[in-house]
Amino acid sequence: MRGKRLSKVKFAIPKGSLEEATFKILEKSWTKVNRKSRTYRVYLDDPQIMVKMLRPQEIPTLVADGLYDVGITGKDWIDETKANVESILDLEYGKIKLVIAFPDNFRYKNIDSMIADYAKKKKTLRISSEYLTTASKFIKQCKSYKKFYGSKDPLIVTPWLRLGKNKNVQIHLSFGATEAKPPEDVDAIMDVTETGDTLKQNKLKITDKVLESTAHLIANKNSLKDKTKREKIYDIVTLMRGAVQGQKYLHIYLNVKEKNLRKLLKQIPALKKPTVSPLSEKGWCGVNTVILKSDYYVLIPKLRKIAQGLVVHEPRQILELEEIKRDEEN
Repeated sequence: MRGKRLSKVKFAIPKGSLEEATFKILEKSWTKVNRKSRTYRVYLDDPQIMVKMLRPQEIPTLVADGLYDVGITGKDWIDETKANVESILDLEYGKIKLVIAFPDNFRYKNIDSMIADYAKKKKTLRISSEYLTTASKFIKQCKSYKKFYGSKDPLIVTPWLRLGKNKNVQIHLSFGATEAKPPEDVDAIMDVTETGDTLKQNKLKITDKVLESTAHLIANKNSLKDKTKREKIYDIVTLMRGAVQGQKYLHIYLNVKEKNLRKLLKQIPALKKPTVSPLSEKGWCGVNTVILKSDYYVLIPKLRKIAQGLVVHEPRQILELEEIKRDEEN
């Protein structure tokens, strides 16, 4: 009798700015990651996972609608789309800030003071952004906006539709090169930045920080309720969390005399208790442990005085299986 055929878990990964970092973490999570040129299909060494590359802006909604079971996208796009998905792992790469900026010769301290001045002068305030929902929400929370316009929604302007009743404050959809639009086309922008250098080069100053974002692994809520799919989804979580954790630690091996062992163990901040093994040479021990990368250079001066034969590896993955099991059971 043939066993029941398992349905594949559909996995959407981002193309664009998150693409390179995503492939790096996939390559640490699986032993084979194949991508054929000029296609959007990616093949892992797990036949039960089907992977496709898509724009990160689309992924939250596609996962929420059940077209994909899991996906990787920025937290900024999860918030922007208001997608009803489960965020199951912060992947800790693709760190960006969503900010408001306007020309550096403008005298305003922030967007709130700009709204107030434009309202008093009865000038139309124009803002450009890819993030229409986030921009509207942030603007409506400003004290000056509430004072002059109450609960009215700013006018959202795209080539195909207009939403909102407040024509005095307009948010225009940007298709890219947002930083090039002020001051001729708009008065301010809401855009993503890593360092702020591109904004400075375009003579813009950051005045408000809206949010910070990293890449997240998200899941469809119904897929998590499906027993078979849930198990495979948590296989994905296990491998990817292991890769995320592996980037933070170093695996070290070293030899130490038994008389210095206690002193050494007090100085090593280990992930768990170090493994200590007797060596063939009497009076010596081998110590095997995992430490944070940030602790390594602090430890070197101490280790070289009491230990020998230090070997250092960067782990591919660190799988904290007991924590993942607890998450899966909740």
